[in-house]
Amino acid sequence: MQILRKLLFPFSILYGIIVGFRNKFFDWGILTSASYDFPVITVGNLSMGGTGKSPMIEYLIGLLHHNYPIATLSRGYKRKTKGFLLLNVASDAKDVGDEPLQFKNKFPEVLVAVDEHRQNGIKNLRSLEQPPEIILLDDAYQHRKVTAGFSILLTAYGDLYSKDMILPAGNLRETTSGAHRADVIIVTKCDLDISKEEKRKIKTSLAIKSHQKLFFTGIHYENYFTNGVQQIPLQLMENFSLVTGIAKPQPLVNHLKENGLDFEHFAYSDHHLFTEKELQELRSLSLIVTTEKDFMRLKEHLPHDKLFYLPIKTVFLEDQEVFDKEVMSFVAQA
Repeated sequence: MQILRKLLFPFSILYGIIVGFRNKFFDWGILTSASYDFPVITVGNLSMGGTGKSPMIEYLIGLLHHNYPIATLSRGYKRKTKGFLLLNVASDAKDVGDEPLQFKNKFPEVLVAVDEHRQNGIKNLRSLEQPPEIILLDDAYQHRKVTAGFSILLTAYGDLYSKDMILPAGNLRETTSGAHRADVIIVTKCDLDISKEEKRKIKTSLAIKSHQKLFFTGIHYENYFTNGVQQIPLQLMENFSLVTGIAKPQPLVNHLKENGLDFEHFAYSDHHLFTEKELQELRSLSLIVTTEKDFMRLKEHLPHDKLFYLPIKTVFLEDQEVFDKEVMSFVAQA
């Protein structure tokens, strides 16, 4: 792998130059970007995936939706449709994407939309008879045609963008200088007992700017599996297979093994679209545990009583009130 990275490094330099000029063109106003007179919050990352964007969007929905009409807008990665679509709980993941469908099923009262062109998606949302007052942009940090009023940049603990390289030698979508656009940087998937010294080292590594605030979050796993109707306590789940189609399944694997569970793991690529042959193989398994995102893609194809997922949520290790205040202050000012 190290040899391959060295061979690809010249292409990373070329890609970095292209992306760098693109960003500069937006910074200089040569390429235009739309700004808005209402709150637009973006959640994204510099890397290719696996930083916990979906749990963070859900955290923001939980923080805001009781007080404001809000909407989430995603591109609907790997969906088989194009253009603007407004979701309902009966939408199919292949038409709208698994993560947007997850948001809609968890928060049915919230507007959830997909559009690969964020400006068009925002325009359509705001033209609704009951438009949202706040729009959350999912995975839109590099979508420079929209200037969000508040930008949240995520980076995973143990896989910091400051220690990575740009594509194709590394996993970054743009150079680390792009982090300066963020108002808040969150280190996700931290060990829940991370030390103050480790936090200090991370802050130094990320070179946090004076206008930015840094937060640390971890993953809270619930103590039960569910299919939306039935719940099975974690310790009582037996004879199951783990099926994942996410970028970085290892934390989930580790968590289940640390709880003494024994299983066979079927790992697929992120947002994997299961073929009929693969679905047939999965149907032959006695019981399946998966992630909530994968559950959205599989629930229409597998028996309801043999497919379960483990719910998770983002938890702040400290300063949750400070983060909440930052978001609410932006919303009030906007």
